[in-house]
Amino acid sequence: MAAGGNVEVVWSNLMNYLTPESPQLLGTLDSLEQLRQNPRVFTRLREWFLEKCQKDLKDESRPQFWSNVQQSEVEVKGFNTLLNAVSNLHRSVSTYKPFVELLQFLTGALPLRNLNLQFEGLIKAVIFCEIPEQFKSMVHAFYSQAFQAYQSINRKEHGQMDTSGVEDEGEDDDVESLICVGCAEEKDCCHCAKIIEGFSQLNSQLHSLGLMKKVAEPAFLSVIHREIQRRIDEKCKGEFEASFLASLLHWIDTELCGWLLLIFQTQGHDANSMTTSTEISLDDWKPKLHYFMYKSFADLRISELFTIIVEYPDSLPAIQDLKECLEVTDQRKELIVSLRSAFERRLLHPGANTSDILTQYVSAIRALHVLDPAGVILEHVCTPVRQYLRTREDTVRCIVTSLTDENSTELAEELMRGDPRTIDDLGACDSEDDDDNWMPAPSDADPDKISSSRKAPDIISMLVNIYGSKDLFVSEYRTLLADRILSSFNYDTEKELRYLELLKLRFGESHLHFCEIMLKDVADSRRINSHIQASAAKSENTKTDTIPLTAMVLSAVFWPAFREEKLKVAEEIQRAMDEYTRGFEALKGMRTLRWKPHLGLVEVEVELADRTLSLSVTPAQATAIIHFQEKERWTLEELSGVMHVPPGLLRRRLGFWISQGVLKEESTDTFTVVEKQKGQQRIPEVVMDAEVESVMASSQDQREEELQVFWSYIVGMLTNLESLPLDRIHSMLRMFAMQGPSSSQCSVDDLRRFLDRKVKDQELQFVNGFYRLPKSGR
Repeated sequence: MAAGGNVEVVWSNLMNYLTPESPQLLGTLDSLEQLRQNPRVFTRLREWFLEKCQKDLKDESRPQFWSNVQQSEVEVKGFNTLLNAVSNLHRSVSTYKPFVELLQFLTGALPLRNLNLQFEGLIKAVIFCEIPEQFKSMVHAFYSQAFQAYQSINRKEHGQMDTSGVEDEGEDDDVESLICVGCAEEKDCCHCAKIIEGFSQLNSQLHSLGLMKKVAEPAFLSVIHREIQRRIDEKCKGEFEASFLASLLHWIDTELCGWLLLIFQTQGHDANSMTTSTEISLDDWKPKLHYFMYKSFADLRISELFTIIVEYPDSLPAIQDLKECLEVTDQRKELIVSLRSAFERRLLHPGANTSDILTQYVSAIRALHVLDPAGVILEHVCTPVRQYLRTREDTVRCIVTSLTDENSTELAEELMRGDPRTIDDLGACDSEDDDDNWMPAPSDADPDKISSSRKAPDIISMLVNIYGSKDLFVSEYRTLLADRILSSFNYDTEKELRYLELLKLRFGESHLHFCEIMLKDVADSRRINSHIQASAAKSENTKTDTIPLTAMVLSAVFWPAFREEKLKVAEEIQRAMDEYTRGFEALKGMRTLRWKPHLGLVEVEVELADRTLSLSVTPAQATAIIHFQEKERWTLEELSGVMHVPPGLLRRRLGFWISQGVLKEESTDTFTVVEKQKGQQRIPEVVMDAEVESVMASSQDQREEELQVFWSYIVGMLTNLESLPLDRIHSMLRMFAMQGPSSSQCSVDDLRRFLDRKVKDQELQFVNGFYRLPKSGR
């Protein structure tokens, strides 16, 4: 090999150049430049140097370093051992640095890898190829302690205030405490400054060794993540009425970045390089810290979103914070899965009241519109809620009751706004598109959804959309209106008229025509009563003992079906009803009345030996107590025969008087009057339901009556066409019997069940999928 092939001789010469007694290196550059004429010599020299370094690190540095580390404790107070171990390693490795720099200079023009990087890689591969968990814990404890010391020094400098300018309640609540929270020593012996000094020394040496990423980064990343998470939990968890993102970002940009500055400041070897390196490092790390903060904050708010919705609108700041986080972290899918799960677990179960589910649903509509104005999250999250509400029998009644209940603060306010938008048959609102505010749908939007559903939410429309038809809601409102009128027998309909006008704006006038006539009947009844009473007062034949009677005169065609119940009223009440009928016939000519004696209210005054009771009761209750004027003791069977009321129902009616202490059950099914109460007589507990019963027919009874209306149509079809399948019967009924705003609606399943009952009653025959009339019925 030319120019001397003995690498060890060349190496010996190079070492002589670097000894303190040798001439200056500049004086030897000419001779070294001559050696550079043969690159193969220096290539082999680099290889030989790396092999020698590897052997030295393996045989000497590695055993010495891990021996020092294993003598240490994991606890925080053992950080001196870690510092000593790293310092010794740094000192032993630093002896190779001049040769690394010299060889890099001599071979810099060759197409070789950077020798500094190769040397640092050698240190990582030989000494830190496997890092024990004990060492990781030691490093983590050291960085945790350094952060606590840094915080303690900051608090002292800022007068017990954190860097966001808010009093720090999370730590050091006791100002007079004698223990420093930074180093856990007495304040007189605080060594937080010493910890920070050692912290800077460790970072500098690790960077010099190229071990910052390998050894230190996992530790300070863990500390940062833990502190951000702790800060969010302590300051924000369960607090929804204030915004926290700005203060959290300020805390990160000041306190956390100030601590990172201590780490990154050591990365330069002179003032200029240090400043440049620090700026680049912080610029790289700030977005990462911000992202982790947004992610952690979003995770917390997503887990609390059900409660946030419950407390809306007070929780509006929390929703706005979450919205800002989602724009950064894009956790929409995670939010949808979490909130749907929370709804199904905490709301959609038999133990929840329908009214509570509706309240939460309305709050969800409003809150999620703030969170996602496009409505995509609302579509995904509330689908199970709508499906579940559809299975509950009282959903429509709860919605209608809330809409027309002045004590309701949600839906009633929505209706009172008088929104002029009408609701179409799909439950969506008819309104003009605002092209100026148009925004494209998000990427996760369902293209099959109606675009109007992603506009500003209309609560009433979305509730109607649970069933997809407003006819059901109008029918339920009609029943509810009738129940209100006939339960109170109040002729003042001003409030109901106001609600009716508001509902007309949303459902259209044609659908509420029957309700208009119902309220007109009430107003007419007031005039009819006034006229009949005035005529009776002028009549000379009027008896002074006649029971005063007022009535609601109703147009039966326009009212929903009433609850049917047999009742024969007392003779004096029947005389008053007959007298009222004659007065009505005299007023209306050819028209007459058909009484519903079991409906209404009766004002009674019960005089007993030691007390007098004034009560409002049902006609059946009043009739029952009137019969006890004739005799003081009745059996259930005797009274049932006189009143024409089934014994089971009559027992419940008598239960009301037992609860008032007027009657007692002397023996089984035998009742007598209690004229005098003996001391503090205990009234037996009985089940009473008479005074809270609806005057309207039950939903099942009304449904049966509505389906019975279709029977004449079905008989006519089968008479003309002999036999028809179920689908054909249903389509023909939809065409001829289900038209108009007040028409009853019937699903295929309802029709199948109805026809199957007719088959069971032998009024129909079912053969090979076709229904036909029996021969005797043709």
